[in-house]
Amino acid sequence: MNPTQVRLVQESFAKVAPISETAAVLFYDRLFEIAPTVKAMFPADMTEQRKKLMAMLAAVVNGLANLESILPAASALAKRHVAYGAKPEHYPVVGSALLWTLEKGLGDAWTADVADAWTAAYGTLSGFMISEAYGRRSQAAE
Repeated sequence: MNPTQVRLVQESFAKVAPISETAAVLFYDRLFEIAPTVKAMFPADMTEQRKKLMAMLAAVVNGLANLESILPAASALAKRHVAYGAKPEHYPVVGSALLWTLEKGLGDAWTADVADAWTAAYGTLSGFMISEAYGRRSQAAE
């Protein structure tokens, strides 16, 4: 990611943060719509899960300018996801739900440049997390 992309992600997330509860509901509704089988990995009461999602997104977005600072937390999260039943093929689906949510939340502020910046950010982090959780060999085997 380049500095412009980092800035675009951070600026756009700042616009979504005030509607974080709504954004989290939109995200999980979309995720369960496009990947209904993953719903079993989540608790029936999603209140805490939605808060955790937005807190993690905020931490990642705030740390993008210093990527090394967020990699340990991303690694730990990736390894916890394995225990929940997450697989490498879930990451693109989650990314799709995230981008959809941001597009809905940002409205006219969702531009091609913002979309590209978020795609780069998610690709960087999800690639790292997959590698940390499954290793390169098992990722290719999945």
